[in-house]
Amino acid sequence: MDKNCTVYKTANFIGKRWTLLILLELYKGKQGIKRYSDLKRKLPDITPKILSSRLKELQNVGLINKKLDSSVMPIRSEYSLTASGLDFIKIIKEIKDWSLKWMPKAKECSVADCKICDL
Repeated sequence: MDKNCTVYKTANFIGKRWTLLILLELYKGKQGIKRYSDLKRKLPDITPKILSSRLKELQNVGLINKKLDSSVMPIRSEYSLTASGLDFIKIIKEIKDWSLKWMPKAKECSVADCKICDL
C-alpha cells in the first residue's frame, strides 16, 4: 500500500496504542473536559511520556482541544474533544458494534450503552 494513501495514514495514526482509549476517556462523563491527571488515573498502564505524546498528536490532527487554566497554580491543562473528535466517537461505537457481532469473546460488554465504556 502506498504510504501517501489516506487509509494508510489514518490506520497508522489510529492504530497507535492508547489513541482510541484516550479519545474514549475524553468522551466519557458529563463535562467532556479532562485534565492530564484525570486521563492518567483512568489509564493507569500508560506511561506519562506516551500520554503526553498521544495528547499532542491528537491535538495536532484536530481531534482534541487543549486549554490552559492559568487561574490556579500550577497551571492546568484541560483537554476536550473537538467536533471532529466527537464525530470520531461514532467510529469507535461502530468498532464496538462490530466486535460484539463478530468477536466470540466480546460478550463481557454486551449492552449497547455500556456503563464501562459509555458507548
